[in-house]
Amino acid sequence: MVYAVIQAGGKQYKVEEAQELLVEKILGKKEKDKIEFKDLLSGKKVKAAVLGEEKGDKVTIFKYRPRNRYRRKTGHRQVYTKIKIEKID
Repeated sequence: MVYAVIQAGGKQYKVEEAQELLVEKILGKKEKDKIEFKDLLSGKKVKAAVLGEEKGDKVTIFKYRPRNRYRRKTGHRQVYTKIKIEKID
């Protein structure tokens, strides 16, 4: 079983061929585009295809200070790029 460690969006992922995973949004890439990563362990080339973009789960941020009538509620949904690893050279 061949695997590689790639870096995308400041995070490292251990990937195998035909694996699908969500990485932080890759700017300028659309569906069916091809991306090339470099293996951090051996320097091999890792070829991947973009499958689209998805939004993650909503995270609720609630700030509260007692006795001051201070309440702030906001939310955030991170955008991810879904990729499929095609080949590890």
